[in-house]
Amino acid sequence: MHWRAILRLFGILLMFYSLGFVPSLGVSLLYADGQWGVFGLSLLITVVTGALLWVFNLGVKSGVSVREGFLIVTLFWVVLGLVGALPFVLGLHLSLTDAVFESISGFTTTGATVIVGLDALPQSILYHRQQIQWLGGMGIIVLAVAILPLMGVGGMQLYRAEASGVAKYEKPTPRIAETARALWLLYVGLTLLCALLYWLAGMNTFDAIGHAFTTVATGGFSTHDASFSHFDSATIEVIAIVFMIIGGVNFVVHFIAWRKLDLRIYFTDPEVRAYGLIFAGGAGLVALSLWWTGGFSGNWNNEWSGAWGALRYAAFQSASVLTGTGYSTATFADWPLHIPLILVILAFVGGCGGSTAGGLKVLRVMLLAKLGVRQLFQLAHPQAMAMVKIGKRPVRDDVLFSVWGFYVLYIVTALMLTVAMMAAGLDLETAFGAVVATINLLGPGLGEVSATFTTMDPVVKWLGVFSMLAGRLEIFTLLILFLPAYWRN
Repeated sequence: MHWRAILRLFGILLMFYSLGFVPSLGVSLLYADGQWGVFGLSLLITVVTGALLWVFNLGVKSGVSVREGFLIVTLFWVVLGLVGALPFVLGLHLSLTDAVFESISGFTTTGATVIVGLDALPQSILYHRQQIQWLGGMGIIVLAVAILPLMGVGGMQLYRAEASGVAKYEKPTPRIAETARALWLLYVGLTLLCALLYWLAGMNTFDAIGHAFTTVATGGFSTHDASFSHFDSATIEVIAIVFMIIGGVNFVVHFIAWRKLDLRIYFTDPEVRAYGLIFAGGAGLVALSLWWTGGFSGNWNNEWSGAWGALRYAAFQSASVLTGTGYSTATFADWPLHIPLILVILAFVGGCGGSTAGGLKVLRVMLLAKLGVRQLFQLAHPQAMAMVKIGKRPVRDDVLFSVWGFYVLYIVTALMLTVAMMAAGLDLETAFGAVVATINLLGPGLGEVSATFTTMDPVVKWLGVFSMLAGRLEIFTLLILFLPAYWRN
């Protein structure tokens, strides 16, 4: 390991990230909420730490290998969690555990929270929560690799470690820095459009910007305790559904559709088609179940009102859960019978590869399903040659093995974390709900964590931090660090 080269890179990244405190500082001054000193001190601590790491390793020119990229990405997400926690410690006086949990939840776009009373918080703290989810959505590392090549630091290894699994080698432009810049320009454009539509639909400017940050990032943090039920607006909910679904689509597909000015790209991409069908099927099944059971507070005296209410709640929660956003207009854990389980299954499926969503990813689920069908076909026809295809493209066996390995590790990690949380004192429903909420980057869970993690034991919160990092880094990037062979030269 080139430790000094890694420390030098961390220094550059920290100095780069310190600029993220400037908007929060501006919001504090604009609203005169008294928190400008908190963000000024946070900025100073971050930039000084980064500068020291950079200066003391200035003469180191070693490159970054693929193996070191895994370590850098994982450790930098941890460092980001600590740095992002500074305003929560200095401004809200949260414990280190709570502050790091909130910060990691933000950067990983999970949306699980330990903070109650959001409506009474200073605007700059609320803005900070929303912004860290927006930065985490596309990945601060991907943003960094757009700038680092200009400083003589290669970014391909970081991009490969950061990008989502099977989509990590799909690049819309030949150069990695151009790829990162192209994706971020698209990301910014979608955020601005979402904010404008929220504002036109009735949100004030602060709420519109804050919720646009966490909608496109599929993050789920809100500026209100009641989340989207605070606004009680079908128009706002429709806008949120559209942009949550957009955030769950592979951004390479967005880029190609934008570059070619051709919306047919979305309908010809097999993963996007499957993603749309999963959303429509899940929302339809939940809506039918809600209508049949009367499982929400609608006006059931009017048949159309009841059906419309069921569809409104179902579509919003299905989009929120499938994309791992975690917004709520109702506590789905309290819905009757099988409905919470349907939503849990949607959370495990997640969005498309190369998106800001969590979960297994639709492309992997497609490949696993096709692999299962192929095995059944070969049992019936042992001599036949069957090939798994996505669209018209055959999928190599090594890719299928990788997807199968990812699935096994994902499920085993989820089960082990559930056991660990039960050992920490949680009942089965709450433990499983906490893991569903964190490893799938969902936010709300089941049982006692259906709304917040405020009352959870510190051990549970640290397990949740590990789970969120595992989900955000797609298992392999984190777990490979626990493999003894990784550390051998």
